[in-house]
Amino acid sequence: MAGSLETGSTAPEFVLSGGVLRDGYFARGAYRLDTGRARPLVLAFYPQDNSSVCTKQLCSYSSGLEQFTELGAEVWGISPQDIDSHEEFARTNNLRMPLLSDPDRTVAKLFGIAAPGVGLRRSVFLIAPGGRIAWKHAALVGLTWQPLEKLTTELALL
Repeated sequence: MAGSLETGSTAPEFVLSGGVLRDGYFARGAYRLDTGRARPLVLAFYPQDNSSVCTKQLCSYSSGLEQFTELGAEVWGISPQDIDSHEEFARTNNLRMPLLSDPDRTVAKLFGIAAPGVGLRRSVFLIAPGGRIAWKHAALVGLTWQPLEKLTTELALL
């Protein structure tokens, strides 16, 4: 596994398919990270739809989505499962942020968090306007995640 990207470096550009649950409809589309972004972005990489820890993590971020929005930030969840799995996960748990599909772990590899066996390391990257990685956390063991309060504190520093 390549090393994880460092804070201060430019996030790699990518396009992934994904979808977001809005008013009972799961809107599918392409999501693009480019260095010309004007708003902060939280990239939450998680190993598996519907697993216990991932469900708790994404539900926490979804229930606190207004706190991210108040700071001008978007939140995207990224995992290797396909979009149909993401739709079921979003509907079951009323997740309100886009869930992106990285089936070949191409983006996880670009960010240096692909891991044999589990697919990817549970990680969060805060991308500042302009594409700079402002803060990151890559878990050694994926049983815990960065809480909403920590992420909003770091976002407020941008």
